[in-house]
Amino acid sequence: MSIAPRIAVGVIILFHAVGLVGLSLPATRPLFLQVAPWHLLLMLLTIVFGHYKLSGRFGIFILVVFWLGFLAEWIGVHKGWLFGNYAYGTTLGVKMLDIPLMIGVNWFLLVYSAGVTMQRSGLKNGFVRVVTGAGLLVLLDVLIEPVAIKFNYWQWTTGSIPLKNYACWFLVGAVILYVFELFSFKKQGIAAPALLITEFVFFGALNLVI
Repeated sequence: MSIAPRIAVGVIILFHAVGLVGLSLPATRPLFLQVAPWHLLLMLLTIVFGHYKLSGRFGIFILVVFWLGFLAEWIGVHKGWLFGNYAYGTTLGVKMLDIPLMIGVNWFLLVYSAGVTMQRSGLKNGFVRVVTGAGLLVLLDVLIEPVAIKFNYWQWTTGSIPLKNYACWFLVGAVILYVFELFSFKKQGIAAPALLITEFVFFGALNLVI
């Protein structure tokens, strides 16, 4: 059973708006940071049930993206081969092997949203869609990084964000977007692009107020 696109978009905008206000106010910030993992889970449910024609194949895609993202983060944290030298804080909740489980969820949300946005963009060439989508993810990460550091999502051991991080975001994003292309889902609704746009607005606004 899928939920109507307009309802999904409404949920996405409403909860990001509430989160933006809550995180902007010092008095309510600790509470809203505590519920950050639950916010990601809500977005996961919204996007999953907003997918056109739910199927086992879509479930496999979710698991593949989750574990690809988780593996990339494990390599980054434990080997330093991807992204740079960093460690996760406590904000994103329960960890496995020092990696928050929610980070796999986040990779799915971002890649799926970028993939559907590219799917709906009218770009005919799959390579161009992958490269453009990966570029969008890097631009979003530019906005995410200062907020993530401020709110203890993760911390860089060097004290600054290395350029390697953005190069690897592009690489990992492109690989997983290629997986999205391989699954060849039928054209999806507006929920995923709405989430991507809302994330840009959400993190852009937080950069201005925190």
